[in-house]
Amino acid sequence: MKRLSISVLLLALVHIVAAQQAVIRGDFADPSVIQVGDTYYAAGTSSNWAPGFPVFKSKDLKNWEQTGSIFPDLTSWADFYYWAPELNYDNGKVYVYYTAHKKGGNLCVGVASADSPEGPFKDHGPLVCQEVGSIDGFPIRDENNKLHLIWKEDGNSVNKPTPIWIQEINEERTALIGEKKELFRNDTPWEANLVEGVSVIKNNGYFYSIYAAAGCCGPGCTYATGIARSKSLMGPWEKYSGNPILAGQGDWMCPGHGTAVTYNGKNYFMYHAYDRSSNKYTGRQALVRGFEFTSDNWLRFTDEYLTPTNLPKQYTVTDTFDKGKLDLQWNWSVFNKPDFELKNGRIGLQIKDDRELYIARKIDGPNYEATVETLPSKSALAGVALVGDDKNLIYAAAKQDSIHITLVKDGARSSLGKFPVKGKGKQLFLKMNVKNNTDISFSYSIKGSEFTALKIAAPDITFLPPWDRALRAGVLAKGVQGEVAVIESFKFESK
Repeated sequence: MKRLSISVLLLALVHIVAAQQAVIRGDFADPSVIQVGDTYYAAGTSSNWAPGFPVFKSKDLKNWEQTGSIFPDLTSWADFYYWAPELNYDNGKVYVYYTAHKKGGNLCVGVASADSPEGPFKDHGPLVCQEVGSIDGFPIRDENNKLHLIWKEDGNSVNKPTPIWIQEINEERTALIGEKKELFRNDTPWEANLVEGVSVIKNNGYFYSIYAAAGCCGPGCTYATGIARSKSLMGPWEKYSGNPILAGQGDWMCPGHGTAVTYNGKNYFMYHAYDRSSNKYTGRQALVRGFEFTSDNWLRFTDEYLTPTNLPKQYTVTDTFDKGKLDLQWNWSVFNKPDFELKNGRIGLQIKDDRELYIARKIDGPNYEATVETLPSKSALAGVALVGDDKNLIYAAAKQDSIHITLVKDGARSSLGKFPVKGKGKQLFLKMNVKNNTDISFSYSIKGSEFTALKIAAPDITFLPPWDRALRAGVLAKGVQGEVAVIESFKFESK
C-alpha cells in the first residue's frame, strides 16, 4: 500500500509539472506576438472593453507585463468590437492590423502604425469593409517580397461560407491595390461554419497557414486549429488530411487563433483557449506551445509548453488611487467612458446619466474577492460590481444610510435587497465574494476588518458574460447627473 501511494503521488506530481498553464491569464483572446530586438510584444482582443487592445511585453514568452494599449482613446471611425490585433514589425516600423465595427456600417480591417510597440500608434483607418464584414487581417510578403493582406470575409454572420482572401497592399499600408483572390474557405466537416484567424509562416520552400475553424466562443465552443500549405502565397493551397492538428486537451478547450514565433531557435505558437474550470467567465486565455516541421513538410505541435514562473494563482492586488494616472489593470465600456478625477489618494467618478458607471479589471480564476472602500454620500451610490457588459451585471452599492444590491439582466434592473447601514463611520467597505464562477455573495464593514453578510437569495448569474467576452470585477457608481461617487481603495484577491 505504501509503495502504491508513493507511485500515485509521483504520477500526480508529473501531471502537475507537465500541465499547460496560461502565460497571460484571463481575457486575452486572439493573441498576436512579435519580436523587436530581445523583447517580445503581444496584443489581444479587447472587444467592447476599453482601452483598445492591451499590449504586453516579455523577454522569454513566459513572463509578461502590460505596457499599455494600442488605442487608449479608441479610433474615430469605429465604435465597438475591437477584435484580433495583428502585430507586424517591418523595416523598423510597427504596424497593427485590427478588426473593428465601422460606425453606421459593419466589421472592417483597419491599420495603425508606431515607431515602437509601446506606441503611440497613429491610426490610418479601414483598409477593407465588405458588406457582410471583414475580419482577422494578417500581413505577409510573397516569394517576390510584395506585401499582401490576408483576411476573412465574415460570411458565417449571414449563414454563408467564409472565404479567406488575399490582396496586395501598398508599402505605406494605406490602401489595397490590384485584385483580391480567394485562398481557401470552410469546405471540410471539422471546419463547420467558418475558417478564420489565419497566421502564415514560411519554411523549406512552403508557405504554411495556421488557421482556426468552427465555433469560437462560450461553453459550447468547438474551435480547433488546422494547417494548410502552398509553394506560392497565391496558391493553390492544400489542407492537411489530418486536420485539426490542435484540439482540446487536458485543462484547455477550443484552442485557436494565434501567431507563430521563434525563441532560442525553436518554434512556438501563441494562441488562446478556454480553461475548462472557468470557461466563459475568465474568457479565452493566452498559451504558448511548441511546434516542429515534419520530414514530409507538414507541421505538428509538440508537448513543450512554456509556463510562467512569476505569476502565482493566488495573489492580491490593491489600488489606492494615489498615482497620477489610472492603473493599467482598469477597463471600461466602449459605450460609457467614465469621467473621473484622481486626487488625494481617491478616485471620484462623475455620474453622467442614469446608467451604471464603472471601471473594472479582468478575473483569471473561478474563485476571488473584490473589496471597495467608499466614502458614502447622501445620494450617489458607490460600490463593488461584477460586470459582463453595460446591460448585464450585479453590484452592491451604498450611500450614507443604506446598501443596495442590484441585478441587471438584458438591461432590466432587479433589486435583490436594501439594507440599512448599522454603525457610523467616514468610510464603508463593500466586499464581493465569488466561488466556483457563479456562487456570489456580498458583505460590508465600517472599519474594513469584521464584515457583516448581506443576506440575499442566491442569484442566478450564469447569463454573465456576453458570448465573446469575459467578466470584470471592479468599482461602480450610480446616481443622477452631476453627482460624484468617491472611492478610497480597491482590493482584488484571486483565491
